[in-house]
Amino acid sequence: MALLRSRRVMLGFGVLLVSPALSGVAWSKREDAQPGTSLAGQLLVAAPEMSDPRFSHAVILMVQHNKDGALGIAINRPVRELPVAKLLEALKLDSKGSDGTVRLFAGGPVQPEVGFIVHSADYHRRGTVDIDGRVAMTTDPEVLRDIGHHQGPKQSLVAFGYAGWGPGQLEGELALGGWFTVPEDPKLVFDIDRDKLWDETIKHRTISL
Repeated sequence: MALLRSRRVMLGFGVLLVSPALSGVAWSKREDAQPGTSLAGQLLVAAPEMSDPRFSHAVILMVQHNKDGALGIAINRPVRELPVAKLLEALKLDSKGSDGTVRLFAGGPVQPEVGFIVHSADYHRRGTVDIDGRVAMTTDPEVLRDIGHHQGPKQSLVAFGYAGWGPGQLEGELALGGWFTVPEDPKLVFDIDRDKLWDETIKHRTISL
């Protein structure tokens, strides 16, 4: 997937971040799911037998999971690094005084022109979804300007696209053994070498294959 080849791609990023609702999966509190059933805040990891090449060895941070469906962001598909200033310019935001770079990821096969910012929970502003108290996702592109001014979250990644499931779809795939879950850990989300992340999550799996 080619990222940032055109201003049109980046406009998709800005549009979604103003109105965060995707394919019928409404943003809501984790409690909206039945107690004990929500995978929000968990890592969804592709089993070795995963037959869908789009998800081979994928590690997905689950952002939303309730009766209406599920949404997650793949966190082990790095694409490239880009100066924060260039990303802001593509979004038609003020890049003055911004420095540093952000790492861009392919977050999933659905709407790859749309961007998401996953970050540590020390940062909060309009559009922030608190996933589990340790990791969050902000849907306001102003977070990028804060990152460029060293006023943003301590840790972050920018992903384009997402993985989405309709009502009951993810549960069916889990029952067939296509995925297993791992408790979310900020070290897994941000720190571990992305090339080694899938192997590392294997050591922590909580559902037998």
